[in-house]
Amino acid sequence: MDLKDSLLISAAALKAQGTRVRVIAENVANSDSTAITPGGDPYRRKTIAFKDVMDRAAGVSKLTVDKVGTDKSDFGLRYDPGNPGANAQGYVKTPNVKPMIEMMDLKQAQRSFEANLSVIDTSKSMMQRSIDLLRN
Repeated sequence: MDLKDSLLISAAALKAQGTRVRVIAENVANSDSTAITPGGDPYRRKTIAFKDVMDRAAGVSKLTVDKVGTDKSDFGLRYDPGNPGANAQGYVKTPNVKPMIEMMDLKQAQRSFEANLSVIDTSKSMMQRSIDLLRN
């Protein structure tokens, strides 16, 4: 594997983690939404799955997003009889988003993103030093 391959692998991981951050942002943004009609469902938390894909042209294995799915866990209930989405008993379904889980996922995505940026910076520096050696 040469330095160019390390850049390719890290760039793919940056793209995948960027998608992960977008999904987390959607979850957090919709964590307080409710249904607008009685008996309707509120926002359902999205999940993301990754897979390892072989890039045959480059001869390297890269991380990509496999799919963005939905969390099938149960919705919460909150008593809010004035809400248009309330049922006959006055309860409204709330999203299955747990902000603490989202923040932990975000921190993990941030660390992975930073690690891959570090790999890119190191590879770039090594390439530059190699070029400088060849000039002398």
